[in-house]
Amino acid sequence: MLRLVPLVIVLALVPLAVPAARAADAAAEIVLVIEKNRFQPEEIKVKANAPFVLVVTNKDGAAEEFESKELRIEKVIPAGKTLKIRVRALTPGRYPFVGEYHEKTAKGVIVAE
Repeated sequence: MLRLVPLVIVLALVPLAVPAARAADAAAEIVLVIEKNRFQPEEIKVKANAPFVLVVTNKDGAAEEFESKELRIEKVIPAGKTLKIRVRALTPGRYPFVGEYHEKTAKGVIVAE
């Protein structure tokens, strides 16, 4: 009977460990805002070799397309909407992006360090 007590305790603690493990695996969320045909912030720093999620909110009255050839991402963000874009783990470097509909003003870069 005394041998079963440690086993019962361990089995009781397993469900508590599962949410903690999932939280550790969750990708970081990075906020990016489109306003007045510009990205804010214009430079985003992320941890190299770790995936992340861009949470892009378009505060303008027209749609904008987030585009990065280096990241191979093209996503249209409708006016007044927020879109989550999953980004793979990046090797160290600089990854430029633009708002394709306003390339002259809507520019930015992701820096993986």
